[in-house]
Amino acid sequence: MKRVVATGTFDLLHPGHIYYLEESRKLGDELHVIVARDANVRHKPAPVIPENQRLRVVQALRIVDHARLGDPVDMFRPIQEIRPAVITLGFNQHFEESRLAAALAERGIRAQVVRIGEYQGDPICSSRRIVERILEMRAHE
Repeated sequence: MKRVVATGTFDLLHPGHIYYLEESRKLGDELHVIVARDANVRHKPAPVIPENQRLRVVQALRIVDHARLGDPVDMFRPIQEIRPAVITLGFNQHFEESRLAAALAERGIRAQVVRIGEYQGDPICSSRRIVERILEMRAHE
């Protein structure tokens, strides 16, 4: 059984998220998704949707075999428990592949790190753009 781990915030789920998960799933037999905890999202604005609700939405996706919240202290703990063959990163995730692979190897995790490319479909394909669009459309109501 080849396990793949995809990680992310998954705030305001959109087609870019679906593309990332579909492409991740193609790399193995079982897709595990680790949803970032609210407190651990520091590299961008705080999520609009609370972590348990984001988790529930990801769990409901047919493409996802297993989903869980990340560890509040050690981001590698769930990965050690899952023991994936592949870990995928979204096109805009802030990790650098070789540095992540080295950090994983230090923990005895020998997973391949794969960057999934950018989704080229719908124009409003980021949580930030969705929020901007809502503000634009509703600002004068």
